Amino acid sequence: MPVISRRRAALRLAALGFCLAAGAPALAQSWPDKPLRIMVGASPGGGTDILARMLAEKLATDLKQSVVVENRPGASNTIAAEMTARATADGTTLLLATNTAQAIAPHLLKLKFDPLKDLQPIGLVAVMPNVLVVSAASPYKSVPELTAAMTRAPGALKYASSGIGSTQHIAGEAFGLATGTKAIHIPYKGSAQAHVDIIGGDVTMMFDSTSSAMGQIKAGKFRPLAVMAERRSAEMPDVPTMSEAGIKGVDVATWYGLYVTAGTPKPVVDTLTAELVKVLRMPDVQARIKGMGGEVGTLTSDGFAEMNRQEFERFRKLVKDANIKTEGL
Repeated sequence: MPVISRRRAALRLAALGFCLAAGAPALAQSWPDKPLRIMVGASPGGGTDILARMLAEKLATDLKQSVVVENRPGASNTIAAEMTARATADGTTLLLATNTAQAIAPHLLKLKFDPLKDLQPIGLVAVMPNVLVVSAASPYKSVPELTAAMTRAPGALKYASSGIGSTQHIAGEAFGLATGTKAIHIPYKGSAQAHVDIIGGDVTMMFDSTSSAMGQIKAGKFRPLAVMAERRSAEMPDVPTMSEAGIKGVDVATWYGLYVTAGTPKPVVDTLTAELVKVLRMPDVQARIKGMGGEVGTLTSDGFAEMNRQEFERFRKLVKDANIKTEGL
């Protein structure tokens, strides 16, 4: 290419770069120019759905744009994740996901998307410990009573989860490994459906996230036996930790994070991150999350992405050690 042509090409590229740079603030200021949706991989009424609707309400007010929650349960929460990964990268399709879809399911299912590459992390919303619950009408009033029954009749009791590969499933299998007991896993398409059968006595127990279970606990329909965390929950100070109940090494938590389609322009990602930080600093939001037994997230885009990668590897090992399979999906 002649020197003069190379110079003209360089000038055109420089001009293009200037236009893009100049357009970035304008893009951030004009966005969003249409309604947003938050995809949820679980059925209505569960912890993910509750948090998503809270975020939708706050974001709609602040962004002055409609924000709707769209529930797409199934396949270990990955249907909603895949829809977000395949959406137009304009920042109007968000995903409120848990470690189920982002760190566990990839080791169990043949996904048509890469959760670490096709979804852009915005920030960590909350971390909720899991809690072992039974019906308030259950004869079991402690972890030792429950494990004794499981030992007497291996495979006779049932435990529910929000799906194969969910944190509830992982927690149940970890509990079985730690105690040398066996219960039958009954997967549902969300915690809300599982709650009906626990209350009705069709299923014995659930290792649910506090975000899902707390409403039933406070309503007196669930009896919590142990929190799967290092310390007791401030919302349930009389409930022992699993370690205090004599079971070591089964601390399990469910985390919730906000994502957007990978390739979304950085000014939009930055705007979403700033909006999430603003929402999570609101006193009523913090009170709601703490009231669900959880901790408010503090990690934003890069920090949350690193946490997701670490959790991805941690659950790879847990799935292998627990020999969890995907039968029934």
